[in-house]
Amino acid sequence: MSTKIDNGQPSSAAAETRSWGRKMWDVIDERMGISALAYPVPEHANRLAWTLGGITAVSFVLLIGTGIVLSQFYAPRPEIANQSVRAIESTDWGRLFRGVHFWAAQAMYVAAVLHLVRVFLSGSYKKPREGNWLVGVAMFGLLTFAIFTGTILKWDQESYEALGHNLEIGNLLGGLGFWFSPTFSDQVSILLRLYGAHVVILPGLILVLVILHFLLVKRHHMSPHPALPVGKSHEQAAAAEPTQPFTRHIRRLVAFGIALTGILGILAVLLPAPIGSTAVAGIEVTKPLWMFWWPFTLENWFGLPAIGWGEAVFFLLLVILPFVDRSPHRWWRHRPVAMTIGAIVALALIALTILMLVMPAQQHL
Repeated sequence: MSTKIDNGQPSSAAAETRSWGRKMWDVIDERMGISALAYPVPEHANRLAWTLGGITAVSFVLLIGTGIVLSQFYAPRPEIANQSVRAIESTDWGRLFRGVHFWAAQAMYVAAVLHLVRVFLSGSYKKPREGNWLVGVAMFGLLTFAIFTGTILKWDQESYEALGHNLEIGNLLGGLGFWFSPTFSDQVSILLRLYGAHVVILPGLILVLVILHFLLVKRHHMSPHPALPVGKSHEQAAAAEPTQPFTRHIRRLVAFGIALTGILGILAVLLPAPIGSTAVAGIEVTKPLWMFWWPFTLENWFGLPAIGWGEAVFFLLLVILPFVDRSPHRWWRHRPVAMTIGAIVALALIALTILMLVMPAQQHL
C-alpha cells in the first residue's frame, strides 16, 4: 500500500509514525540531555591524531568488558591462580577474551602515549588547559600501574619476578610503601590485594578521571588548531575554522572502535596472550612487558632504586611541563626549546628500550 496521497505529500500514517518517533526521542532527550552532545567542535578535531584520546577510552571500555568476563573464571589465590589462567586458556572463548584483554591493554597504552605526544606537539596543555593535562598524566600513571598489576595476576615466572620488584620498591619507599608489604594484611594475600587493585581500585579511579577529562574538554572546548594566530578566543577560532557537531566526532569514534575491536580479535587469535611456567623462587630469568623495558635498563646500570627514580623523574617532567612552558605559542615550529627537550627525552626512552631488547636479563632481587 502506498504511503503517499495524490498530491505527493506523506500520508497521515507516515506522519503519525514520524511524530511518535520524534515524541519518543524528545521524551528521552528531555531526561538524558543527549542533544547537548551536539555542541560544535573544530573540524580538525575529527582527524585521527585528534581522536587518540577517544580511542584510548574505547580501549578502556574493551578492557572493562573482557575483564568482567575473565573475572568470573580467575581465582586470585597463589596456590591456584596460574592453573585458573590455564583453565581459561583451555577453551576457545576463554583464549579469545584473554587475548583481546591482553592486546587491548597494550592498545590503550600506545593510544595514550600517542595522545600525550599529540597534546605536547600541538601545545594543547597551555592555559587554560593545564588542569586537564594533569588529569591526563594521572590517568597515564594509573594505566601503567594497572598493566603492571595485570602482569602479576597470571602468576607465572614473569609475574613472580615482577612481584619481587614490586615488593623491593615498596621496601625502598619505607613507610610510603606499606601497602606493598606482604605483612600489611595478615588475612589477605598480596596477590588478592593486587587483584582488587587491578579490577576495582585502578579502573574506578581511571573512570572518574575519564569523566572529569571529558567534562574539562567540554568546559574549555577542543583546543584550536596550533597554526592559528596566538591570542584568538574560542569564538574567534571557531569563526576561523569550520565546525562540526560533537556527535559526528562520536560516530567516528564508534567506527574506530569497531575497527579496533576487529584488529584486537585478530591479534588474539594469531598471537595469543602468553603465560609462562609455574614460578620458581630465587631466580630472575624473564623480561617485563615492553613498556617497562626502559626503567629496567636503568636498573641494570644503577640497581633497583633506579626504577623508582627513573619513573619519578619522567612523571615529574610531565607534571611541570605546562608550568614551565609559559610561551603563548602552540605551533611546534615556534617552540624550539620545548621541542628540543621533548626530542631528547623521547630519544632517551627509545634508546633505553632498545638496550633492554638486546641486553640479557640480570639478577637484581
